[in-house]
Amino acid sequence: MREIRRADERYRTEGDGVMTRHSFSYGAHYDPDNIGFGPLIAINTETIDPAKGYDQHHHADVEIVTWVLEGALQHADSTGHRGVIRPGTAQRLSAGTGVQHTEQNASADEPLVFVQMMLRSSYDAEPEYVDAEVEPNGLTPVIGVHAPAELFVIRLAPGDSITVPASPKSLVHVTAGSIVLDDTKLTSGDEARLTDEPAYDLSAADDGGEALIWQLGSS
Repeated sequence: MREIRRADERYRTEGDGVMTRHSFSYGAHYDPDNIGFGPLIAINTETIDPAKGYDQHHHADVEIVTWVLEGALQHADSTGHRGVIRPGTAQRLSAGTGVQHTEQNASADEPLVFVQMMLRSSYDAEPEYVDAEVEPNGLTPVIGVHAPAELFVIRLAPGDSITVPASPKSLVHVTAGSIVLDDTKLTSGDEARLTDEPAYDLSAADDGGEALIWQLGSS
């Protein structure tokens, strides 16, 4: 079974200098038929104005994975980790029994865009922070999580293609350019959600493209 969700179908939330596009029910946007996909419960694309962001807030019992698309993200959390995350570095914060963190645009004059994803977590201990540098080359692992899930990134030049192995659930989230699934063209912000399907092929359209791919367990 396949479901295609387009970028303009994603829920939208606006605040002081921030705009979020949500793939799943989140905050004021509730759809009982769209609360998650396997263990994945949030894919939020955040656009943050210069010198703006999110003040300290709380999470527990989730894996929080962040992938910066543009700009620089200033991160600080109650584990003591703080720093600036830029494109090419993935960040994972396992909230465990509870964590406080802040997320700000590190620049006073450039916008920040990042994708933040959350999963139901099997981790039940003190919060844990990990980051990793990632250079996409084929189907490239991004960062490990405490959940029945694996995250990969692909970056395809025009004419390139790649095969994604079978998984109980697989989600393709396009972050730049265009990616083609069979004869369906997906552009930035579009998603394909596949359930109980065999391996499938992705190819790049004329402009090339990048996508995040979640290989997920069924629960």
